[in-house]
Amino acid sequence: MKLDRYKNHDIEVVIDKMVVEENSTDDNKRLKQSIATAMQQGDGLIMIYDAENDEIKHYSKRLMDPVSGTSYKEPAPHNFSFNSPQGACPRCKGLGYVNLIDIDKVIPDKSLSIYEGGIAPLGKYKNAMIFWQIEAILEKYDFTLKTPIKKITDDAIDEILHGSDDRIKIKSSLIHTSSDYFTEYEGIVKYIQIMQEKDASATAQKWADQFAKTDVCPECKGARLNKEALSYKIYDKNIFELSCMDISELHSWLADIDVHLENKQRMIATEILKEIRSRLTFLLDVGLDYLSLNRSSVSLSGGESQRIRLATQIGSQLVNVLYILDEPSIGLHQRDNIRLINSLKKLRDGGNSVIVVEHDKDMMLAADYIVDMGPKAGRLGGEVVFQGTPEEMLKEDTLTSKYLNGKMQIAVPEKRRVGNGELLTLKGVRGNNLKNVDVSFPLGELICVTGVSGSGKSTLVNDTLQPILSQHFYRSLQDPLPYESIEGIEFIDKVVNVDQSPLGRTPRSNPATYTGVFSDIRNLFVALPEAKIRGYKAGRFSFNISGGRCEACSGNGYKTIEMNFLPDVLVPCEVCHGKRYNRETLEVRYKGKSIADVLDMTINIAVEFFENVPQILNKIKVLQEVGLGYIKLGQPSTTLSGGESQRVKLATELSKRDTGKTVYILDEPTTGLHFEDIRVLMNVLNKLVDKGNTVIVIEHNLDVIKMADHVIDMGPEGGRGGGKILVIGTPEEVAKSGKGYTSKFIKEELEYYNNIK
Repeated sequence: MKLDRYKNHDIEVVIDKMVVEENSTDDNKRLKQSIATAMQQGDGLIMIYDAENDEIKHYSKRLMDPVSGTSYKEPAPHNFSFNSPQGACPRCKGLGYVNLIDIDKVIPDKSLSIYEGGIAPLGKYKNAMIFWQIEAILEKYDFTLKTPIKKITDDAIDEILHGSDDRIKIKSSLIHTSSDYFTEYEGIVKYIQIMQEKDASATAQKWADQFAKTDVCPECKGARLNKEALSYKIYDKNIFELSCMDISELHSWLADIDVHLENKQRMIATEILKEIRSRLTFLLDVGLDYLSLNRSSVSLSGGESQRIRLATQIGSQLVNVLYILDEPSIGLHQRDNIRLINSLKKLRDGGNSVIVVEHDKDMMLAADYIVDMGPKAGRLGGEVVFQGTPEEMLKEDTLTSKYLNGKMQIAVPEKRRVGNGELLTLKGVRGNNLKNVDVSFPLGELICVTGVSGSGKSTLVNDTLQPILSQHFYRSLQDPLPYESIEGIEFIDKVVNVDQSPLGRTPRSNPATYTGVFSDIRNLFVALPEAKIRGYKAGRFSFNISGGRCEACSGNGYKTIEMNFLPDVLVPCEVCHGKRYNRETLEVRYKGKSIADVLDMTINIAVEFFENVPQILNKIKVLQEVGLGYIKLGQPSTTLSGGESQRVKLATELSKRDTGKTVYILDEPTTGLHFEDIRVLMNVLNKLVDKGNTVIVIEHNLDVIKMADHVIDMGPEGGRGGGKILVIGTPEEVAKSGKGYTSKFIKEELEYYNNIK
């Protein structure tokens, strides 16, 4: 018997077979010995088969359900963890989802025959074994390869897809032999699954993935735990049902759980409940009431992850600690800002120091002390332009203080755009917490989707609308969350998701390579007389290809020294001194600058340097216009912030020709941006809309919201309390409605702007 060493197996071992005579001493002795052996081998669990009544009876020294035979071990913490083999669902290994073959993708058009390519993985008929096998199966059911799939019975299709229990007979006339050939047939689904396995090539896996879909585990229904763990309940709730509650709901449920416990249970639970309630209160204090405990960490924003860690630190109650936070207000609605600020003050009042890197106006004004860096960015920055209290800063004349005291403002447009009259309409959207909503996006406008954290904004735009459009235009494999229909898709020709993910995964990726301007720069160097004399091609000036790069560091410019148990150390290459190229390549110069010197230029310098080369100037000029004049052309993408990466992507899109029918989707583009950067960003977005495109922005920042042509406000709360469309219209119309929390803040912002204008 051969078993998979990486899987858990249930093995039944026959210990004894006997007929027990009544009052037989020998039989009773043998029975006791057999039961003792069975209990030892079965780890406290035995099964007895009654041959006369054809019944199996279960007996156990442990907790057991006598009807189903399910045995329960003595409960321990790991039994309730999906990261432990003792608690995880055996089907999905604790993930909550499984990869299944999507039959609709395998057979996309049932009007075609198998001969015509009706089974997508096989394609059109070929003189091959797989088609001979399928023809043999179809012959059993009186069909042929040329029969339309919709006319073939379900039994025949099931056998073709999932394999046959019997050996298939392939006639000698098909394979041109003297006798018939018998073979086993495992089915198309089995073949696709083999191609998905780890030992298959990357190409094979990619091919197989196009016929797969990720679905909720059919055994645990997404609970991630085995049935034993889910059988334990407190007040009719198992651990999965509790983890599905959002934090505010769970906090309320735990508040009165004591009355439903027996005296002994209450004594055991007292300290445990105290600790749980305390930790939940910390999460509530930092504005995370809408999250559920089973929320995947990869789906959390940077701000949410940071606030969870912040809640942990508040709970630890340490003193004399220096806390450093980088943009903790990311993804936080203005309503919850005050709660976050109060949490930071609690840390301060506990005897700690808190340093916050932040652009949020409320956070700055609530600080005890401000250090303002500047005066500009990049080589024009790096100085401390002010340090002191917020009150003192309001009297200063720095770029930041001008926005704080109202001397500078991001202007509200005098007239809102009305779009092109067409609508992109989603109906019956019900993913996550959305309540079967219908929503229309007016095309040709700057649209802002607003609402408190967890109200359903990302679910609507990123998880439903964007995958629908990506599947339509690019055959994306990401499935949208449930919805009924979409209308108006014919009015657009592409969708661009401009997120804050890195431009590339390695330091070799940089703004020059991402925007494509590096190819133009290399071509310029190839056209130089010195390069022509030496016979250099474009690859000579690439640090990714052998020939022109420094081979000592493989074009990295540095070497990595592994420090075993410490982080790796990067040191400049001793041969090229960080220039990435060999001596011969660096001898080719344009205006006295080598290719390495060009990559080391900031965008601002490069704009002046290439002022007479339109092909290069047009691309880098756009980078300057989006406020990235301070970054270097060859700056590794891993050193760029999320906001900088997003603006490089925007600049790349701006430099392309467009038809004016593109939908751009941005999720919180103001993350990490100063007031002045936001003004520059909004100018870029307005340029896109002015060309006839549609820009959909998920945002909390009031400077962005007040500039929108159309606002879709969601809520009223986060989590279960959200998922509805509260109000739509211009910022002025939303402010007048008085619905939800956002309208109040928009109203205050518009009034403040009008008063200081």
